[in-house]
Amino acid sequence: MTDSVRVLTPVGMLGAGFPPETVTRGLELGADVIAVDGGSTDSGPYYLGTGTAKTAAGAVAQDLRLLLRAAASAGIPLIIGSCGTSGTDSGVDWVAGIAREILESEGLNLRVATVYSEQRAADLVESLDRIHPLPPAGEIDPATLESCTHIVGMMGHEPIVAALEAGADVVLAGRATDTAVAAAYPLMKGMPAGPVWHAAKIVECGGQCTTNPRAGGVLATIDAYGFTIEPLDPDNSCTPTSVAAHMLYETVNPFSMREPAGTIVVSDATYQALDDRRVRVEGSRFEPAAQHTIKLEGSRITGYETMSFTAIRDPHILGQIDTWAALMRKMIGEWVSRTLGLGDGDYEIDLRLYGYNAILDEIEPDRSPPREVGAMLLVHAADQATATAVAKVANPLMLHLPTPDMSYLPSLAFATSPAETERGAVYEFALNHVVDVDSPTSLFRITLPEAQDD
Repeated sequence: MTDSVRVLTPVGMLGAGFPPETVTRGLELGADVIAVDGGSTDSGPYYLGTGTAKTAAGAVAQDLRLLLRAAASAGIPLIIGSCGTSGTDSGVDWVAGIAREILESEGLNLRVATVYSEQRAADLVESLDRIHPLPPAGEIDPATLESCTHIVGMMGHEPIVAALEAGADVVLAGRATDTAVAAAYPLMKGMPAGPVWHAAKIVECGGQCTTNPRAGGVLATIDAYGFTIEPLDPDNSCTPTSVAAHMLYETVNPFSMREPAGTIVVSDATYQALDDRRVRVEGSRFEPAAQHTIKLEGSRITGYETMSFTAIRDPHILGQIDTWAALMRKMIGEWVSRTLGLGDGDYEIDLRLYGYNAILDEIEPDRSPPREVGAMLLVHAADQATATAVAKVANPLMLHLPTPDMSYLPSLAFATSPAETERGAVYEFALNHVVDVDSPTSLFRITLPEAQDD
């Protein structure tokens, strides 16, 4: 059995960019695999709903070129998960197309596997009795599944391992847990599950577990007893606090986290500084689940949206901004009813006051008058024409609405001309469920083309 495995994670997300010299440094330190996440749900349901990427093709190509060169020169695998942001089939094909162009232009002979995670609603309907909600979601019904434009299953490490064992040099996977991308290779090489999964959680976002996240990624060295984390930039550092703190990131419980195959438990983990740059972690464990589950993510269209944005600097209005906002909502309703004949059920408006309480809303602790406020009006309706019509009716109000005690019409400042911006279809996440599976790979499809010709 291998004594240790070194996992190089250059950045938190493919396309975010990283210093090329940090990857070179990782290879010099003996990296056995390069693993990087390619997506996230952080930016909302649009990308899954449309099957498009949030990253620019040029940015992905720049990162991918450096990583393919590094993998080829060192003779080590490259693993990318959640390709194309949401891990749809189109996202995998998009990244695979970029990879093919790079391999051809660079003359690299690498065998590329694609792992697809998109699910058909009809197939899931037939397995409805095996699908269970995660809080706070309720029970699922066929109509909800069928309403989704795209559904993906979040794979664990097993489909990635299957592709590697089949001879892949590069694995481009659909939706995967962030940790599975880094855990797959060391698990395949026989490293213990506790240290592997904990290390994978710590390195998932590259340099975020360091004292300077902008300086590049990290190298995790995993062995039979634990793992060591080291920044790829020699001037960067990991500390016990910076490493341990990453278990607080995107987790409900900082001492445990569920994966498809079981649960990472770090309540007994210890974090020791080996020097001013490296941290040693021991005591992690992994508890296998009685039932392997795959999380389902689905997105659907809820309607169409039009946006207007105006800026307020009038001190009189800002001194009673809540009154102004309440009047704005009331006046829009009255004007839309009178001019368009629409009722409350025909559209929705959301007025957000940026610079005042747009982020925290009612729980904002500082309610003092701001110096300036950006007022964003979002109109949501079943069709684009209705949303835009409502926004146009609101236009004079967004430009000149006074407070009730003002004897003149103020002039506010639209951010754009035209003032109304049609945002198109609006999406929402419709699934927060898991499906019981008999095999960790049964929901996923693996293709393994032959290597490029010499």
